[in-house]
Amino acid sequence: MSLRQLDIGDVVAGLPVREFRSYKGRRHYSGWYWSATTGGHVVYESRLELARLIVADQDSSVVGIAAQPFLLEGPDGGRARRHVPDFLLARADGTVVVVDVKAVSRLDDPTVVSQFAWTRALCELRGFEFEVWSGADPVVLENLRFLAGYRRPSTIAAGLVKVVLEAATEPVRLAELEKGLAVACRRWSVRPVVLHLLWSARLTADLSMPLDGATVVKAVAA
Repeated sequence: MSLRQLDIGDVVAGLPVREFRSYKGRRHYSGWYWSATTGGHVVYESRLELARLIVADQDSSVVGIAAQPFLLEGPDGGRARRHVPDFLLARADGTVVVVDVKAVSRLDDPTVVSQFAWTRALCELRGFEFEVWSGADPVVLENLRFLAGYRRPSTIAAGLVKVVLEAATEPVRLAELEKGLAVACRRWSVRPVVLHLLWSARLTADLSMPLDGATVVKAVAA
């Protein structure tokens, strides 16, 4: 079908358009990541793709994620091109972002430059945003990797969510928040809730700094 006929709901609900194979000596690290956004697994082909996937999963504006979402085929001047983007992200406001992940060392490769220029032009015709992603602040990424361990709602004491949010209506250091709640709650059960709420952006904090007891958190107004 043409790109204009593409149904985003079908893409998000579908499977990757190609299979990933593992073999001895392969240089890329691939796998499946369980997404809190989709409630299912999303495939990735490299550690860099996994990092972009975690960033998307933590982004509260993203409501749908598809890996290897579709195969683009078409003319580009005097040649025919074929390309499978790495991800498609559907946002709550109805906008769509097509993402290609590429290491910084490859961005100046003429083949990569021309391929991405063609992909961007097609996306813009369809009204999609196109993003080339090569990484982010390493501290932010490390914080998100850590918080991703608390992304599953089933791993926390759900009854403490309201308690934690009410205790953080004003900015408070994480250690002080835990200490204050330890009077009425088991301290070991509070921390997973705090970290889950940071992951789901119901608590805010400066993630450009390493997370520790001095991190100031605050509940997001409903």
